[in-house]
Amino acid sequence: MRMKFSQGKQKEFINSVLISAACPSLRELSRRIDINYQTLKNYYSERRLLSDNFFDVLCRISKLDEKDFSVQRVSDNLGQVKGGKKSRKK
Repeated sequence: MRMKFSQGKQKEFINSVLISAACPSLRELSRRIDINYQTLKNYYSERRLLSDNFFDVLCRISKLDEKDFSVQRVSDNLGQVKGGKKSRKK
């Protein structure tokens, strides 16, 4: 499952995680939670949706409550479904 935020809210969420976890930068956060820095940058710039496991990890390390954020759970293959519908020939 993936977590879908409204426009600009995923970046706000990651910023609040940075503040709560006392991380000065994304690079430091990527080192602490052992995730690739480029992947974290893609999440930050909202090119990719957060996975539900990663969202739970971020909530746990920053001690933020999941209910404070309005997120929608979508399936992992959301982009594939959209692309398949767009490219279907009539």
